Amino acid sequence: MFKLVRTDKKTRARVGRFTTPHGKVNTPCFMPVGTQATVKTLSVEDIKNCGAGMILSNAYHLYLRPGVELIKKAGGLHKFMGWDKTILTDSGGFQIFSLTSLVKVRDEGVEFSSHIDGSKHFLSPEDVVRIQRDMLGSDISMVLDECVKYPSTRDRAESAMKITLDWAKRSKKEFGAKNPEGKLLFGIVQGSSFLDLREECAKRLVDMGFAGYAIGGVSVGEPDELIRETIEATAQMLPKNKVRYVMGVGTPIDIINAVAAGCDMFDCVMPTRNGRNGTAFTKEGKLPLRNARYKEDFRPPEGGCECYTCKNHTRAYLRHLINVNEILGLRLVSLHNIHFYVNLMAAIREAILVKDFERFKREFINHYGGEL
Repeated sequence: MFKLVRTDKKTRARVGRFTTPHGKVNTPCFMPVGTQATVKTLSVEDIKNCGAGMILSNAYHLYLRPGVELIKKAGGLHKFMGWDKTILTDSGGFQIFSLTSLVKVRDEGVEFSSHIDGSKHFLSPEDVVRIQRDMLGSDISMVLDECVKYPSTRDRAESAMKITLDWAKRSKKEFGAKNPEGKLLFGIVQGSSFLDLREECAKRLVDMGFAGYAIGGVSVGEPDELIRETIEATAQMLPKNKVRYVMGVGTPIDIINAVAAGCDMFDCVMPTRNGRNGTAFTKEGKLPLRNARYKEDFRPPEGGCECYTCKNHTRAYLRHLINVNEILGLRLVSLHNIHFYVNLMAAIREAILVKDFERFKREFINHYGGEL
């Protein structure tokens, strides 16, 4: 399932590998986000050419549109979108609580109104497992959880944690009922910024015995330092022989710090969201290509980058496309950003393997600034 290949002796960074029905995944890794069965503006070939071995999609969004029955008829999410590598699906708990109105949480599950048309729906934790396992055919499914906003009172955080644990137990039972060969179910640690709650949640999830564990409820509005402290502390509450997945994080600095804390998997909309805003990630910082100073800049977005965008186009051309609202501009910058993130993870893995991660981390952080 998950095999540790090497652990850095100066930090807690580690290289590992796990297998799903759609192939092997090397960690630490970044999952491009394909919320609606697509990574925005990019094709599956684009994503493969960037070197990504897995993507993330979202059960909540697919349940509402186009509907999971249709996806099942297509042969599952892999065939529906033409992706033959690993897919992790988020349960949609975060989206239910953040996007929808009139949410009612009960022991049985969650009742909510669609953020699209206001239609009413009810999902139990068992429903969410069946949607991911049976309808979408996900390689990795996430349990339904309740994610609270920051700041949160202790009582609110504790209530959400207890619901999350109850739903996790029920999800585990439902997932095992069909014993899907090779498919994985991950638990999610909640508890907001209260580390004792997170410790209780982590301990009880580990006792349930999931294939991997996610650190949820971070990067929901809290300060950067608190994000880092929460990730570092929570990672040490989780077993070393299981995958640790930080949900929704984040910047290149966030990721490299979380790797140093012993985390293995990451997802974030940041590469494509910034791409659609005309901002490219580079090793020196972010490149806001809309700016006038790039009007006559005929260099690639990042020197030495091997992505299609950098090998074929200049900052000046990209600025032109973005400022005249040509879709190609957003696509080319998004393509570069996904390549940047995926190759950052490859460089991190290599640094750990050659016993050079501490220097790599220090030099990356020293060189990575704000906007260029």
